[in-house]
Amino acid sequence: MWADLGIGLAISLSVVGAAWGIFATGSSIVGGGVKAPRIKTKNLVSIIFCEAVAIYGIIMAIVLSNNIAPYDPMAAKNILRQNYFGGYSIFAAGLTVGLSNLACGICVGIVGSGAALADAQNASLFVKVLIVEIFGSAIGLFGVIIGIIQVSKSAMGNKI
Repeated sequence: MWADLGIGLAISLSVVGAAWGIFATGSSIVGGGVKAPRIKTKNLVSIIFCEAVAIYGIIMAIVLSNNIAPYDPMAAKNILRQNYFGGYSIFAAGLTVGLSNLACGICVGIVGSGAALADAQNASLFVKVLIVEIFGSAIGLFGVIIGIIQVSKSAMGNKI
């Protein structure tokens, strides 16, 4: 149960973070595009960064679901203990990935919104703000790496 909940949190919070970022960035691109129509295509990079957040969650859900295996609840205590540890570690990894991708999506959305509006005012600011957006996007990748580390020692099933 806990492992499945962790997988669900990984994908759902990642998608919510991506959607939030796309909403924030997209509304600013549309608004800034009224003043400077040239920014519409260039600032789609921010939307792609937000989509990457959702892809991180999908990838981690697949990685985490591969760690789940059925086991016999009447097995020896060490096997039962190892399966509990595996379930809780998958839950923790899913929660870590989901929350970090939620924060990443919000961060990329806010910075992408600022990039669109700054680009509408002054075209030379786009690359400078884009570098900040890349650093914000790294938060999600750090969450994925930490999630992989969290489940690296976990195992489920009867053969442990």
